[in-house]
Amino acid sequence: MTNPAIQNDFSYYRRTLSCNRLNNPQLEAESEVNTEMANRMSLFYAEATPMLKTLSNATTKFVSENKTLPIEDTTDCLSTMACVCRVMLETPEYRSRFTNTETLLFCMRVMVGVIILYDHVHPVGAFAKTSKIDMKGCIKVLKEQPSNSTEGLLNALRYTTRHLHDDTTSKQIRALLQ
Repeated sequence: MTNPAIQNDFSYYRRTLSCNRLNNPQLEAESEVNTEMANRMSLFYAEATPMLKTLSNATTKFVSENKTLPIEDTTDCLSTMACVCRVMLETPEYRSRFTNTETLLFCMRVMVGVIILYDHVHPVGAFAKTSKIDMKGCIKVLKEQPSNSTEGLLNALRYTTRHLHDDTTSKQIRALLQ
């Protein structure tokens, strides 16, 4: 999401490789990436957040294939992880333990990632009032951080969630993400 040039660069690589294969047919066997793998990589990078999309699809598939496991088990785990990350970021006594900015950024990324997964897996999503995730608190924690490290994360919440624009989402949460 923060580096859209990857798709363009990869397209350029594929065009160059295709031209080289026309000039030298034996190149297919010698190339680092065969045509099928290049096609799959291109579809992967076509997503705004390819890894998150893959995780979301895998989690949704897991929930749908394991009907004997209650969906609440999965969503409770995700909401707990989001809550733990939020508390680690907003509580001074916990936050003082993390002096490395990379650790704080990791906590923010995990929090946003599990919110998006929760939103994709839970029937009403993460933004509903009945959600077990404190969305106002999570968004406020993100907004309190330096904007250069959180703008991409806020954009991920804005553009990769399923239920942000549902009628069940409060206007306050929508306003926080504007």
